[in-house]
Amino acid sequence: MTFSGKNALITGATKGIGKAIALHLASEGIKVWLNYRSNPELAEELKAQIEKDGGEAALVQFDISDEKEFTKAIALIVECDDGLSYLVNNAGITKDKLALRMSTEDFQSVIDVNLTAYFVGCREALKTMMKKRFGAVVNIASIIGEIGNASQVNYSASKGGVIAMTKSFAKEAAPRGIRYNCVTPGFIQTDMTSDLKEEVVEYYKKNIPLGRMGEAKEIATSVGFLLSDEASYITGETLKVNGGMHM
Repeated sequence: MTFSGKNALITGATKGIGKAIALHLASEGIKVWLNYRSNPELAEELKAQIEKDGGEAALVQFDISDEKEFTKAIALIVECDDGLSYLVNNAGITKDKLALRMSTEDFQSVIDVNLTAYFVGCREALKTMMKKRFGAVVNIASIIGEIGNASQVNYSASKGGVIAMTKSFAKEAAPRGIRYNCVTPGFIQTDMTSDLKEEVVEYYKKNIPLGRMGEAKEIATSVGFLLSDEASYITGETLKVNGGMHM
């Protein structure tokens, strides 16, 4: 992979899959801009870890659901680095509840963060990337956006929307040399899943042909591939990283 002189913005970069993506891209020579919303300590720790390993990182604090903040953050990166090479839309939230008990507010708030904010990032990235006719975006969706799930009507709608939206961005951006792709993680071992009861974990494992949970670094390397020149003829695709749980 050839990443010399490139930079990337990763939203929700301080934990779980976002952190793994940041560490991997930094190890490949990309300057990573680490987005966080409310925990500067975690962000500083990750930045120090990347720099200790010989990488380059910078912090950028903003709430992705705030359009003005997201737009200003990308403008800041462009000003500092004379452009933005890559964007990884990763940050997201869940507000799980049976549909019969889900309020419109609970539905909309998940859409605002998981879909509308991704649109803003994709749009603003395209504006700056098209000037150099170079760039790539990877949106982190979910297996739930492909198969649905009980108690996750809002989440599945947001992630399914991300998949469809990515294809449309890919068609609009392709003539300008910009690529848009998705990764749909399956059941991944993160802080969020570590609290699940053992019987729940075992239930999911029985439905995964590879017989285990995935690791965050396996999502990270998939993102790295899609951003790289090795994937230069891939756009509008959804890369399933789920151990065969959904084929």
